[in-house]
Amino acid sequence: MNNVYSTLFLIFLLAMGCKNKPSNIEVFKDQEQDSLVTIKSGNPVFEGWYADPEGIIFDDKYWVFPTYSAKYEKQVFFDAFSSPDLVQWTKHEKILDTISVKWAKKAMWAPSIIEKNDKYYLFFGANDIQSDDEKGGIGVSVSDTPEGPYKDLLGEPLIDKFHNGAQPIDQFVFHDKDGQYYLIYGGWKHCNIAKLNDDFTGFKAFDDGTVFKEITPHNYVEGPFMFIKDGKYYFMWSEGGWTGPDYSVAYAIADSPFGPFKRKGKILKQDPSIATGAGHHSVIHNPSTDDFYILYHRRPLTETDGNSRETCIDKMDFNKDGTIKPIIMTNEGVPINKIINMPI
Repeated sequence: MNNVYSTLFLIFLLAMGCKNKPSNIEVFKDQEQDSLVTIKSGNPVFEGWYADPEGIIFDDKYWVFPTYSAKYEKQVFFDAFSSPDLVQWTKHEKILDTISVKWAKKAMWAPSIIEKNDKYYLFFGANDIQSDDEKGGIGVSVSDTPEGPYKDLLGEPLIDKFHNGAQPIDQFVFHDKDGQYYLIYGGWKHCNIAKLNDDFTGFKAFDDGTVFKEITPHNYVEGPFMFIKDGKYYFMWSEGGWTGPDYSVAYAIADSPFGPFKRKGKILKQDPSIATGAGHHSVIHNPSTDDFYILYHRRPLTETDGNSRETCIDKMDFNKDGTIKPIIMTNEGVPINKIINMPI
């Protein structure tokens, strides 16, 4: 019986410590031993309508930086979330907003974050510009801590024009193994890659003199993401329409960040028994356990509003040949997993 009381007390402590966390944390018990076996995050991982989640690890914490999912005119700020174990999440409110970014008026989207020289750089899209004549595009902000507050680094967009047909949205900052930082971005079915300069205030030209190289794979729509595994470059993106049930994630593998990227296929799509509109994702790798997770947004079956999107997490596994196994969407989420012995 002592084990039973200990288990119940631990569950109580977890529930009390889960700030801003929905009550769908999954706790499983061994019926024979009455012992705690697995604690899972539940999906969504935190309350509220949030989309386009970028996940990253800083020191010993998981961080998620999403879009606040609402009408464009109400998308005027970013919140962030942190967790020591993927189960207990803390909300950091208004880490950046249009008060700090004078040129941004609406549609603040898809934040991407990177740390460099003890500074944190948050890249974001704003204003949903439809032509080169409109004010807006991709901006960059900076802070001394992941939770902000962030301030506008440039006082103007970093990219405010359409290059190679790519709308300046959905930015992702990629740190290559040679130390170079790249900005990979683009909507309207075009994707560019560009070399960031040392202080992230602009770009360096490639050897051929170009600044923006197009790396668009077949069926690409938006939401690019890249990571390296076993020396290979995994390039991932979203397909379909973000308001519809066909939103999904596909990927390719290449030997360099420039491709060529030949589409392998979809790994994440709607499940009529779970949710629709599953897409615009990111990937978190816990190096201490070698576990990979996919963070993404999806629309509950009860919702028809395009902005009713919630942030979820599920396990991402690989085949022996390095290809990615199809993602199994769940309501349970993933087991508790702390970050330990991080490599320097």
